Amino acid sequence: MVGASSAPDPLRALAVALLNLSGLGLGYALLRRWLAAALCWAVTAVLLLIALPADPDGVPGGLVVAYVIFLLLTAGDGARRGLRAPAEPAPPATRAPGRSGLLRPPVVLALGLVLLAVPAGGAVAYDTARDEAVEQMLLDRLADADALVAKGSTDSFAASKEQYRRALAQYGELAEEHEGSRAAKLVPDRLGKYYTTVGGPYAKDEYCDAVEPLTYLRTVPDVVDKDLLGDLTEWPDDRLATSLYECGASRLGAVGAGTGGGEFGVLMRTFPDSAQADKVEPAVRGRIKQLNGELSGGDRAPCTVTEEVRRISDTASGLPAKSATALTGEAADVVESGTYACGVDQFKDDDFAAARQTMTDFADTYKDSKRRVQAQNIAIGAEIAEEEAAAGKRVPSAAKPNGSGLELVISNDAPDDVEILFTGPVTGKVSLKACGSCETYSSESSGRTLACEDTSKNYPKSRLVLPAGDYYFLYKRADDTVDNANHTATSKIESGYSYTDCTYVVQSDPGNLDLPELELPELTQP
Repeated sequence: MVGASSAPDPLRALAVALLNLSGLGLGYALLRRWLAAALCWAVTAVLLLIALPADPDGVPGGLVVAYVIFLLLTAGDGARRGLRAPAEPAPPATRAPGRSGLLRPPVVLALGLVLLAVPAGGAVAYDTARDEAVEQMLLDRLADADALVAKGSTDSFAASKEQYRRALAQYGELAEEHEGSRAAKLVPDRLGKYYTTVGGPYAKDEYCDAVEPLTYLRTVPDVVDKDLLGDLTEWPDDRLATSLYECGASRLGAVGAGTGGGEFGVLMRTFPDSAQADKVEPAVRGRIKQLNGELSGGDRAPCTVTEEVRRISDTASGLPAKSATALTGEAADVVESGTYACGVDQFKDDDFAAARQTMTDFADTYKDSKRRVQAQNIAIGAEIAEEEAAAGKRVPSAAKPNGSGLELVISNDAPDDVEILFTGPVTGKVSLKACGSCETYSSESSGRTLACEDTSKNYPKSRLVLPAGDYYFLYKRADDTVDNANHTATSKIESGYSYTDCTYVVQSDPGNLDLPELELPELTQP
């Protein structure tokens, strides 16, 4: 009778449950519950659409749990329905021979057990595919890091430093967090290429450009495990020492290269026991000697050479104490000679203002120098030549008035101090105090007639003994509020005479008593 129920069959119930656990809804198909079977097919299809192709993140855990619960529910529901499935035998005329045997519960149970391998095998295959997806993802990350390194090699280190840092971080992450992966096994080789790429300027003998990247590479062990780096840990050291030495040698004496000892200072402090550090002191000493030789016979101006020696001295002062003391002492001797030679050269080039400043500084700095007297004379001669160029036609000697020669007595008939500079066969200067009882003269003629003639006045005087010859005089009044306070005069002193000189002031404008001018004195032969 249609619709009648068969006797309970636990074996059939188990078979239907197992078939449903395959996720293919075959238990429902066996019972001809096509709507339920279609639901199983749809759920499984959705899962496959989500899961495939496999990616590193896998299927969301919540979805897997939901699917497992769904399978358990279908298995339970299938077991319930299969336990008392209605007997709906097919008409004898349409029943295929032997088919009933295939659908017997024992056969179906065996088939269900076999089909359980489908989800199990699928899970294993999916895990394998997911593992491969993870490997590919890690290899892609490795390739990204490689690309950063390759891109960095096309630009300066300063511009590429951040890219190098990012690449290093990715290498470290792959090796330390994904140990055993194919990508991680390639990291040591990549790190070797990383070092050679970052340190590329060294291979091109671009030593100054190599200093910064090689210094950076010495910090890599602070970021990446030393065991992973192996011999690379010490890879930059000798290269950096060589770069520091070669760069320091090429920049020795250059503008701005000596702060803190420059590259030489860094080398001697960072690698004090290296062969490169041992070459620093001889290199600096040799350069100082070379420049000292240029002062007497080189093509460059002494001032230029001297400035270079000063910069070398600055570099030497930043070296470790023992080297600094020895080298700066040697440089100081050359600077002294060079400063004097510079002043002479400036004088010969008619750069009298610079020569005066250089020689004044020399005399103030090197008070015990044997050339101090001549430096002072050159400074005097340069100051006179600033006002009277003819006074600079020859470099003043070291000769000063020494008590032999012709007498020149200079008196001051002016109400303020006056300084008189002179150069010729001998060079020097005298200063006369103001004449307290003296006044300015109303005209040049009255000055010429009356100056220094009042016997009741005690004129400040100075007595000079000068060899015969042509002299240039510069008279400098102390009152800096007076226009044209400096005046020059040229005089010839001849043998057989004694000379007197009188300085006085004449009002240039009778209506303006505040602007007197210094009258040019004339040497007179009594």
